[in-house]
Amino acid sequence: MASSSAIRPAPGTLKAAVWQHFGFYEVEGKLDKTYTVITKSIGKFIAMDLRPYSVVENEGFREMVHTLEPRYKIPCRRYFTDTAIPTLYAKTKSKVLDTLTNAGRVAITCDAWTSIATVSYVTVTAHFINNDWQLVSLVLQTRAMYESHTGANVADLLKKVASEWHLNDNDLVLVTDNASNMVVAAKLGGFVHVKCYAHTLNLARQRALKLPALSKLLAKIRRIVSFFHRSTVGAHQLEEKQKLLGLPCHKLITDVSTRWNSAYEMVRKGEAELCTLTETDVSNAEDVVKALKPMKDATTLISEESSPTACLIAPLQAQLCQETRIIDDSRESSIIREIKQAINEDLRKRYNSDLERSTLRSASALDPRFKGLPFLSNEDIEETFGRVVAEAASLEPQVRVEGEENHEENPSPPKRRSPSSLLENLLGNTFAGATAPQTISAYTKAEEEVNKFCGTPPIPLSEDPLSWWRTNEIMYPLLSKLGKRYFCIPATSVSAERVFSTAGDIVTAQRSTLTAEHVDQLLFLHKNLHIA
Repeated sequence: MASSSAIRPAPGTLKAAVWQHFGFYEVEGKLDKTYTVITKSIGKFIAMDLRPYSVVENEGFREMVHTLEPRYKIPCRRYFTDTAIPTLYAKTKSKVLDTLTNAGRVAITCDAWTSIATVSYVTVTAHFINNDWQLVSLVLQTRAMYESHTGANVADLLKKVASEWHLNDNDLVLVTDNASNMVVAAKLGGFVHVKCYAHTLNLARQRALKLPALSKLLAKIRRIVSFFHRSTVGAHQLEEKQKLLGLPCHKLITDVSTRWNSAYEMVRKGEAELCTLTETDVSNAEDVVKALKPMKDATTLISEESSPTACLIAPLQAQLCQETRIIDDSRESSIIREIKQAINEDLRKRYNSDLERSTLRSASALDPRFKGLPFLSNEDIEETFGRVVAEAASLEPQVRVEGEENHEENPSPPKRRSPSSLLENLLGNTFAGATAPQTISAYTKAEEEVNKFCGTPPIPLSEDPLSWWRTNEIMYPLLSKLGKRYFCIPATSVSAERVFSTAGDIVTAQRSTLTAEHVDQLLFLHKNLHIA
């Protein structure tokens, strides 16, 4: 559409409701009779609702559109495939690029998945804090990767992502799972690397689930769950028994090692119904649920996408390590102690690099809920805030004291009398330089802000830290800038993995011939059309 296009009311002779609502596009003084608005709307419908391109050829859809506007002729499927959707993609991508240009530090998540057509894709998402202190999440791309997923190849891919989307790759934070190729990619790319905490918790959980006693119990439960999945009669009877006993009507699920909390949910939902288990088995199942619940709750908490989560990792890690510490408590069963020991040993191996640990502690220190850092020693607290001061000071080389703005607004000094004036003769030595602009170092300014920040009480855990910073940004100009650099970092790669679920609705058995380019465009539009 030409840039000079404008919308004007429909002529009075056209009474169709759709035109009365949208009006006509006017291009170079003439009415656009190509029905651009409707065509564009259908393109959005395909992307937003994940509809196949062939929907425009479905009889029911064509009849509905004909009812709305009989004169409109729906373009063929090829038009939407080759023109409408690519045009919408290009326009939305341009707006995403503009948004990223105005962003400060950007964190990206990266993960890989394989479609039903056996094509390997890598999804990259971006996250940043905007000027209104809102956490913005965008899907940048979902591209097919035909090369081996080595660390070097993934690093090259991420470098291309940074270049294509105009990101400063020297300041990027990369959030991925704990896979060795991702660790190598972050190192080769020179990215600050934060490992997905949900994946970390799942690794610790899987270690506990491999305990001999627990493995036998899970095997029994899996066999019973499999029976109800195979038997329609059994599934119906289970539903009737749930209603009779006043239990929630839910289907039993089978655990999957890569699906977070699936073993917990399998045992939790099954312990009340699986009457073929022995009394000891049921007791052990209850203990398993009790022991794994903190891990499940932590995973749910950090999977939130509308609020900052990197600041949660350090306190949660310390809390879980403390709760799973082995103590001599006769009230705990042996299976609970074994689960706790396995989880504790695995968690203590994580986040031990200096860069990763300092990144997570700084994020927590800047969160007004956790700034007391009670989970750290006094020495570690002092070191953390010392690092915060130094980093905040580096964001602004020099800060002038209040009052200097007046001198900048009036750069020409006021005319004054000759040095021989009586006033200067009498008081010149006393007031010499009293009105001269003074400067303080950025480090001193940052130190003052940190002292003031630490001197106020923490806010309740239920409050939103971004809302607090939006209100108090003017009081802490340096710390607020630093806060945006840390609050944009997600604790997990959930945003990339959630794209996989959406992709499963696009690349189905009936649509397995979709090209990689079309998959990328549809996923991008589905996640980002809200900014178009």
